[in-house]
Amino acid sequence: MSPRAKAKKAPGQVALVGAGTGEPALLAVRAAALIAAADLVIADVRCGEAVLSGVREDAKIVRTQPGELQGAALVAAGKDGLTVVRLLPGDPFVEPEGAREAEVVLRAKQRLDVVPGLPLAVAVPGYAGVAVGLPRTVARIEDNTNWRALAGSAGTLVLIGSAGDVAKAAAALLEHGRRAGEAVAVTTNGTTPDQRTVVSTLDGVEAVAAAAELSGDVVIVVGDPVKKAEKLSWYEGRPLYGWRVLVPRTRDQAGALSAQLRSYGAVPVEVPTIAVEPPRTSAPMERAVKGLVDGRYSWVAFTSANAVKAVREKLEEFGLDARAFAGVRVAAVGDATARSLLDFGIRPDLVPTGQQSGEGLLAEWDACDDPLDRVFLPRADIATDSLVAGLKELGWQVDDVTAYRTVRAAPPPAETREALKGGGFDAVLFTSSSTVRNLVGIAGKPHDTTVLACIGPVTDATARELGLRVDVLSPQPDVATLVEALAAFAAERRTAALPDVAPLPSAAHRRKVARAAAVKR
Repeated sequence: MSPRAKAKKAPGQVALVGAGTGEPALLAVRAAALIAAADLVIADVRCGEAVLSGVREDAKIVRTQPGELQGAALVAAGKDGLTVVRLLPGDPFVEPEGAREAEVVLRAKQRLDVVPGLPLAVAVPGYAGVAVGLPRTVARIEDNTNWRALAGSAGTLVLIGSAGDVAKAAAALLEHGRRAGEAVAVTTNGTTPDQRTVVSTLDGVEAVAAAAELSGDVVIVVGDPVKKAEKLSWYEGRPLYGWRVLVPRTRDQAGALSAQLRSYGAVPVEVPTIAVEPPRTSAPMERAVKGLVDGRYSWVAFTSANAVKAVREKLEEFGLDARAFAGVRVAAVGDATARSLLDFGIRPDLVPTGQQSGEGLLAEWDACDDPLDRVFLPRADIATDSLVAGLKELGWQVDDVTAYRTVRAAPPPAETREALKGGGFDAVLFTSSSTVRNLVGIAGKPHDTTVLACIGPVTDATARELGLRVDVLSPQPDVATLVEALAAFAAERRTAALPDVAPLPSAAHRRKVARAAAVKR
């Protein structure tokens, strides 16, 4: 190669990506992958912050206003070898910028991907329980909207605008011949945890929307499908819809619990109250793991997923895996612990069929009739001794080993502490006695209006000792059943048979009332 020859830059990649409704969970799989791989994201401000949560920390984000064409910037970034995503609300080819920017990129002979997104007119009615169907007419409310044509269109009418457009749209449609009693649904913050839908008629929707104090962008649906919105309201009708639920768990444990809460409509707020740390000395665990490999134990009993994780990590330190358990029987205190073992490739021999606790495990553990009579019990440093005592009564020798320590986490931000004490949370889930003590210690006691749910009788007793009122006690001591119990409690409150028992107002409603009172003062 000639010394004067310039090295060619690797070609970049340009992608026009639809951000859909702004809810990250509704992004196309391809869209999420491109956003995660991007060096540069040029995002329309209407896309919101949530969809940018998947952007790499070292990537650059540029915000643009609606109508600002970015074709030249996309071409320049591509020529520089960057992977660049142009993020537009809804579907990129529904917005006028999308097609024009695509043309510029292709004219410059740059690689182009186009990833469709869910249009608001499709996704939001579905989340509001309105089965729009066909035929349908979709329009954005603008200064030059042809209301005569819209009023005369066949089928369902879907309008996109702002809350301030509701009165104008209703008046214009009535003026051009739509029926006064025609059903109307107005949805704001569609597909997000803050979604709200009001249903009325064309001649009444202005007053209903004003009374509901709707704000921001809205999707308005006019037509017969709205009549079934209440029956089909699957999203806002979920039992915990809109509830802010505090989840006091360690960071690596809160994920599954939070996901289940979201499936019931709640907004989980994770506040770690416990940090899991290695034992102060590693020698006992190392001896126990060596004994496991050397055939010292007949049983290994796991009382938590953290214990499984601690033993697994210690085995991996020594270059070992699940085969170290060959010939050893394994017990798990409950289903969650059993799942952690299965993830490690170990199927437990004993899981209590009744109460999932140390007592439940003892109830099904046989008396010792094995010449190899020793049990390895890896546990937390603060675990109670009842399981050890029970096993010894059955004739077993127990190596009770501290596999991990639980320590109190740092206090949460002041905003979270104030919300907890001031009624800003609708519920708190307590999954152990230590989460109760630690939350009260680092953040204070929850407000009297907050629903408190406990995973089992021991946690319940701890909460009551600290002067807390427990509203929900899980029938089984596992987090999945705890969330189900909270959801059932909320559903019962919502549809309480007694007329003098009102559903608990959500924290969002209480904050709204407080703001209104402050304005009046």
